[in-house]
Amino acid sequence: MSHRFHFIRHGQTLDNLHGVRCGGDRDVALTEHGLAEARAAALRFRHAERPCGVIVAGPLHRTLVTADVFSDVLKVPVVQRNWLRERALGTWNGLAIAATRPWFEAGLPPPGGESEEAFTRRVIAGLTDLTGLLPQTPLLVGSKGVGRVLLTVLAGQPFIELGNCELVTFDRLETADRRDDPDRPDRWRWHWHREGTPGTV
Repeated sequence: MSHRFHFIRHGQTLDNLHGVRCGGDRDVALTEHGLAEARAAALRFRHAERPCGVIVAGPLHRTLVTADVFSDVLKVPVVQRNWLRERALGTWNGLAIAATRPWFEAGLPPPGGESEEAFTRRVIAGLTDLTGLLPQTPLLVGSKGVGRVLLTVLAGQPFIELGNCELVTFDRLETADRRDDPDRPDRWRWHWHREGTPGTV
């Protein structure tokens, strides 16, 4: 696996604007504001001179369009990967985020959707796919749930929800940096970039 990869959430959709759930089984387009967000984020990425040799996008319209915007600005290719699809939410799609939050926190599976455990396994197993993209530094484009899984499993940060077009960079720690937990094969430090306040946490 690459020692570094970036992850960015897609630009704004109407469901995001209205504060409702939008899973991997609900395909919606970006708003005009979402397109502008994606282009602004791509320009910031280029201006920061962050390494990126390939863009890896989930199969939904909102992630593919965001990826295409980055591809146009960065002049790097896009590849599509189904393992980056957002968690399927079944009957929870279209419901208010605030109303469904207790169900998520209780770990309930959405009727007709995907359990959190199955979703997490899919995303983490998919990271092995990055091996075939070496020595390029990939930029993954996905949805909020994918970002949550990566931050929880790789960085031990389960309570962070990325906003639209927020960027995180993951760096795998070297073996010498893992002496406090030698039985855990992959431990990561993480850099969280927010619009206007780039930094390292």
